[in-house]
Amino acid sequence: MGSPNQTTLPIIAVRDGIVFPKTENVLIFGRLKSITTINEALKKDKRIVLVMQRSSSVEDPKKEDLYDIGVIATIEKTVVGEKGEINALVKGVEKVRITEYTKETPYFEGTVEKVEEILDDDNELQAMVKHISLQVKKAINLGKAVDFVFLMNILNVGTPQDFSYHIAMVLDIKEKEKQLLLEENNLKMRLINEVDYINKEVKILEIEQNISAKTQRKFEKGMKETFLKEKMKTIEEELGGGEDKDLKEYRDKIIASKMPKQVEEKALKELKRLSQMSQFNPEASYVKTYLDWLVDLPWSTTSTSNVDIKQAEKILNEDHFGLKKIKERILEYLAVIELRRQKAEVAQKDGNAEKKKKEYQPTIICFVGPPGVGKTSLGRSIARALDRKFVKMSLGGIRDEAEIRGHRRTYVGALPGRIIQGIKQAGTKNPLFMLDEIDKIGRDYRGDASAALLEALDPEQNHAFSDHYLEVPFDLSDVFFITTANMLDTIPEALLDRLEIINFPGYTEDEKFHIVKDYLVKKQIDAHSLSTAEVQVHDAAMKTIIRRYTREAGVRELERQVAGVFRKIAREIVEKKITKKAVTTTDVSKYLGPYKYSNQIIEGKNTIGISTGLAWTQAGGDILFIEVAIMPGKGVLTLTGHLGDVMKESCQAALSYIRSRWEKFGLKKDFFHNFDIHVHVPEGAVPKDGPSAGLAIATAMLSALTKTPFRRDVAMTGEITLRGRALEIGGVKEKVIAAHRAGIKTIILPKDNKKDLEDIPDYILKGLKFVYVENLDDVLPVALTHLPRTVKSGS
Repeated sequence: MGSPNQTTLPIIAVRDGIVFPKTENVLIFGRLKSITTINEALKKDKRIVLVMQRSSSVEDPKKEDLYDIGVIATIEKTVVGEKGEINALVKGVEKVRITEYTKETPYFEGTVEKVEEILDDDNELQAMVKHISLQVKKAINLGKAVDFVFLMNILNVGTPQDFSYHIAMVLDIKEKEKQLLLEENNLKMRLINEVDYINKEVKILEIEQNISAKTQRKFEKGMKETFLKEKMKTIEEELGGGEDKDLKEYRDKIIASKMPKQVEEKALKELKRLSQMSQFNPEASYVKTYLDWLVDLPWSTTSTSNVDIKQAEKILNEDHFGLKKIKERILEYLAVIELRRQKAEVAQKDGNAEKKKKEYQPTIICFVGPPGVGKTSLGRSIARALDRKFVKMSLGGIRDEAEIRGHRRTYVGALPGRIIQGIKQAGTKNPLFMLDEIDKIGRDYRGDASAALLEALDPEQNHAFSDHYLEVPFDLSDVFFITTANMLDTIPEALLDRLEIINFPGYTEDEKFHIVKDYLVKKQIDAHSLSTAEVQVHDAAMKTIIRRYTREAGVRELERQVAGVFRKIAREIVEKKITKKAVTTTDVSKYLGPYKYSNQIIEGKNTIGISTGLAWTQAGGDILFIEVAIMPGKGVLTLTGHLGDVMKESCQAALSYIRSRWEKFGLKKDFFHNFDIHVHVPEGAVPKDGPSAGLAIATAMLSALTKTPFRRDVAMTGEITLRGRALEIGGVKEKVIAAHRAGIKTIILPKDNKKDLEDIPDYILKGLKFVYVENLDDVLPVALTHLPRTVKSGS
């Protein structure tokens, strides 16, 4: 037997649903051990000890899995469920501590002793009881679910201790937190914890109610708007018409845009779809975006079409120096546009306007030339001369076809292609549209972007250009398309066939001088916040910059050098407080450093085995030295200098021609078997290709084999055949300008290239002697200092 305060009772482990002293609750017992304990207690005094498990996941707890503090409870009533579980109404009696387990099977039984609590009834304790009561009522008003019996017990509780136990039963806290409240023996401390719990619970309920109220208001507002809109539609339909304000605005815009009939039908069809959609439908925004594009495009808006040829010529001359033939071609184009306009007015009166329009096929112009010669800026000048909007689209690096023709509306974020975007940006259906760098457009797995241009740049098709996004044809026949390229080799043939090529040659030294004097100096003075009163540039200084600091076909690098001079002057004005500066030749080297290029780049003397050729590059013309070395060997031909396949073939052809005429040139029959020939073109890092160096290579080989010096002031160009014939080549203007710049006095050209000298300025032709040849025999008397001993002139 134990002490009087101890007693031995059956013990039941509970997962949750703890019962505090003086409180009642219905618990469900389903585990075999728990059912056995209930039945055993019902046979005796109906008293059991309820103890919480430390972990609710343990299915068959041992005594180590149970807390030490529990509650003696009496079983008031039991009901057996369908699956054998027992629903029991239990009432807590007093808090006890388990001192010893006397039995573990078939159920727990143990000795327990009553736990006494510290009860200090003072004003603070009463205040807490009152506060908790108010907070419970507030929580119930905010939606807290409390059983009516519990609520009545809380309101009618006599002592603070019993109040505390009833409050612990209704708090929305975890089971472990309830166990801590049960184990707390100081009534005041337990009430303090319960104050914290109920305050936190009320705060959460307030937040939940606030969120619910906002959601409800938003939902009610949306439902109200939808209901009112539907009601308004019904009323308007009953009254015989009317529609939503936004839809009416779209309808008005569609009518005002004067779309073609086919496009208008498409727009109205999409508008009808929009009117049948809910405002919450995400597709409604896509339809609105599509309609915005349709109504914003300039279906009928055009710039003025009057063309003043004299005024246009004046504008072109103001903006660009030289380019005479190109300007003439542009003015011819503008004259055709003006004539077309005049004839269209007559046809309009006769009712044949549509027929006349179909008869006319505009030309797509392509400006081809080296960088920096003014291709893009000339396009801007043409737009100004025509008084049309200017749109520039850079094609460099574009690989995706959708960039040109747009994305289909099945994609999220789909947009029209850049051509349609440019038309919208211009705001007219007849802008000047410049497609820049058409030779640098790419292709990959996403499609061939250049192929997408075929329709836009074909006068036969572009009156009904199809953009994937619009899904309706747009008339591009009034657009003035100009394309630019540095070279034609990379443009697909089908696209090239649609273009009229206008070649931009490089500028001569005289043209560059006028461009610097009349354009670039003024432009850079303004760009550097200077004035002509503060800075003057002598003509000799300008020519020095052109000759000694640049070597290009265009004027981009020239402009950078001029800008470099003005930056230095601006700094001097700020630092040294000078008020006026005149730039002389001496100042140029001070500002820009040592000369980058020599004035004369031809050989210093007549040399054996070195000939001077003329080459065309993307940056203009240049001179090319061909070096040939003869050495003892076994007939090996070595070619170096980063030569392309065509140029290597020219070397082979030149050697074969010399070997086939060994006797005429005074060579031994088997000379090639005793020598190795090495042909080298300096600047080996620069790729070189093309057939136009054939004559120069053959002449250099003969010079080396016959030990006859080559004239230093002679340069040549032309393809050679196995019979020694000189064939026509291209790029004559650029090559002649390069020869003139390098100090060459005599130029040898194939006879068929004589016609190409018409494009070259007279002042360059005056300083040069031209020799036209039909075969290599005509070249040798001019290029070599003397003929080999068995070669006769003209033979």
